[in-house]
This record gives sequence, C-alpha cells and structure tokens, in this order.
Amino acid sequence: MTRLLRETMEEWAGQAEVPQDLADRALRRRRRGLLPAGAALLAAAVIAAVAVFVTVQPPGPVLPAVTVTLPARPSPAPTDVRADPDHGRPTKLVAAGNLAVGAYYTLRREKGENGLDHVRRTWHLYDPRTDSYEETPWAWVDVAPGMRVAAVVQGDLLGDRIGVIDLETRQFLSWIELGRRAGHVAWSPDGTKLLATTYSSYPDELPTDGVAWRRKDSPRTGYYLIDVPTGRAEHHALPPLPGTDGPPSNSNGRQDLGWSLDGSLIWGPTADISPERVYYGLDGRPAEPPPGEAFNRHGESKISPDGRLELGPDGLPTAIIERRTGKVAGSQNVLQLIGWADDEHVIALGCAGGCENEFRNGLVLVSVDGRTTVPLTGVQESQEDGSWRWVLTPR
Repeated sequence: MTRLLRETMEEWAGQAEVPQDLADRALRRRRRGLLPAGAALLAAAVIAAVAVFVTVQPPGPVLPAVTVTLPARPSPAPTDVRADPDHGRPTKLVAAGNLAVGAYYTLRREKGENGLDHVRRTWHLYDPRTDSYEETPWAWVDVAPGMRVAAVVQGDLLGDRIGVIDLETRQFLSWIELGRRAGHVAWSPDGTKLLATTYSSYPDELPTDGVAWRRKDSPRTGYYLIDVPTGRAEHHALPPLPGTDGPPSNSNGRQDLGWSLDGSLIWGPTADISPERVYYGLDGRPAEPPPGEAFNRHGESKISPDGRLELGPDGLPTAIIERRTGKVAGSQNVLQLIGWADDEHVIALGCAGGCENEFRNGLVLVSVDGRTTVPLTGVQESQEDGSWRWVLTPR
C-alpha cells in the first residue's frame, strides 16, 4: 500500500501547486484560527448560557428488532489513490490509502420560524455504480467502514427513522423506527452498530436579523444505541454539557456524540482546550478517556497506523511528530492534517496559490516529509454558501 501511494504521488508530484511562502504567511495567520468548509455559517450558532447538570437516567424502551445481514467488508480493502482535481466539489470518488470520501454535505441558510434561520445540510452519498456522488434528501448520512452500506436519518432537519442502505443495490436493508427525533448518526468502528444523537429541536439555528444572540441551551436529549444485525435500538438520556461553568463545557447547540477508536466508549465534544472530549460508557455513565487515544479536530485518529507518528495542530506549516522522541518528523505546507492514508501519507487541507486566502482550499495528499503534495480535489471558496464538507470513511 505504501509503495503504491508513493509511486502515484511521485507520478503526480509535478502537477501539484505547492506555495513557496506559506511558512511566512503562517506566522501572520496562525492566531486567527482556521474554519473548515462552511464553518462560518455555523459560528454564530454555538453560544449557550444555561448550565445543565448531566445525569444518567434509565434507558428508554427497547424498540422491536428487525434482523438484517450486512454485506461483508472488502478484503483486502482497496488502497489506490482516486482524485478529482478539476472540481472544487467532487463529482467522482476521492480516496487515498486507508480512507475515502464516503459522503459530503453542502451548507445553506434558510428562513425558519420565530426569528431564527436554519443552517441546512444537503448530503451527497457515494454511488459505486457510477463512481460518483448522488444528492440525497436525508437529514444526516454516515457511511460504514468498508464503503458497502450507509445509515441515513429520514426527515426534515431531524428524523424519527433511520435506514440502512446497500450502496451497491441502493436498496434499504432495514428501517429502524425511533421514539425520539435524531439529528446525527455514526457507525461504530466495526461497522455493526449505530450511535444516533437525539434532539428536542434543530440545533443549528441563526438569528434572522443578524443581531447577536445567545441560544437558551443545547436541545440534545440523549442517544440511541442500535445493533444493526438485530435491529435492537435502546435510548439513553444524556443532557448536553453546560455552556458555562466548565470545564467541561460546550456552548454549541449541536453536541453530536461519537465513538471511541475501539468502539468500547462514546464521547461528547466540549468547547474547551482541555478536555476536548468527555467520555461515557455505552450506558451513558461518565468514563475515563482510553489510554493513548488521540483525535484531531476532524474526528480522525492523530496516531499513524503503525503507532510511530502523531499529527500536529492546524497551522501553516503543519508538523508531524515522532511519538517516542517528540521530534518533528516532517513539516507540511498545508492548512490542516485530516487523516492518515497510510504510515507515510496524510490527507490534508491545502490552499491555493501562495495561500493569500486560506479559505480558498481543497483536499490534498501530502507525504510525512512534506516534499510531495498531490491535489485530491479542486479548490473551493469554503466561506461561500454551498461550500462542501467531506466525511471520511475507512475503506
């Protein structure tokens, strides 16, 4: 896999645009912070003021089971490099090594009710029949490891039904009826379970008149744990973190839950520098963070597959660190390091030209030593309405 990526990158290296003065620009921009695609639309919707004490409540009723057989994951998994550098928003599969863009969404603002606008996601799901991405009507989408099935939340902004779809046939394998509305769903690392975060109202809202506004609190109510093969779904109450009086605290309206790297725990995001995540058992009881677990801001593991290296923070330039010695293994002229393609290459967010505007960016594949950069997508204006945001999936 490493040899294949290296040969592909060497073949394409001459086509990549690598800015020459990114390091100097980084010193001027580093403190400004970097927004991922579309994040400017959401920035105003992340303030809360009312503290909520987190308690563990008895689980809700177990919903009826509907058995389903999931297709086997590909073995061996593909590791080739797939790119679409001619389009700012991909029209065909983007992948490298261990990871692929299984789905992506675009953002737009639309008028809501009671003086509040919604920030809506429009999801695009990979279609292996056409090797392209298909626009979908669902409220949320997540592709399972292996790129064979996806889970979707059916509904307008929120939904009370989750479907499991076979990507090859485009047929639904099962539907899981929920007693509470979900606004997010995520596959477990082994691709057999789903974690669906529930909300009492839509969490991504902005004031219509643009006046500074503080949301009352996050509307998160808890989560469903769903065993996909049996269809067993059980709800657990888990109120949001408070917007103040932390750490841990979180002023975001959206507080989606995620899986630990081994799938034994779940975590919730904070708005703090430390801790960045709070962990819970599958029953919702507070738990200690797993030893050595490290995520980056995109939800991918910081640690290389062989355990030797760790992704550094965002910035121009970025750095990859040797875990044993703490020394810099390499510096990269990119904005953000996103996920490990293999032990020697990383999918990253690069910027156009001399990086005069960091919001003109796109996905690239960069080597650990930073000497080779290959564009995976074209450049987009990530602050514009309709900009896209990738969701990476293990292949």
